[in-house]
Amino acid sequence: MTTPAQTPRSQDLDRIESELIAFLEGRTRASWDEDVDLFATGGLSSMFAMELVVHLEQTYGVSIRGGDLKLDNFRTVRTMADLVRKLTADKDTDG
Repeated sequence: MTTPAQTPRSQDLDRIESELIAFLEGRTRASWDEDVDLFATGGLSSMFAMELVVHLEQTYGVSIRGGDLKLDNFRTVRTMADLVRKLTADKDTDG
């Protein structure tokens, strides 16, 4: 059985997730999955979360402001990748 090729969107999300996992593992010296709640497991402190915001902004050229700074956008690698993808798409449509 053949599987359909990934769409560019899913390839972008996979790449972002992989990069975020590598960053987290390098900083925390622990292994992380895409759907693990980083706060509930003690993987992130509020100070590290702010460092993560700066990392996302600098690495992906996005600006995380206002309502995008809510905790739910940073709970898992997957939600962070979704946020980056959304902000990147918003930036592309803004010009």
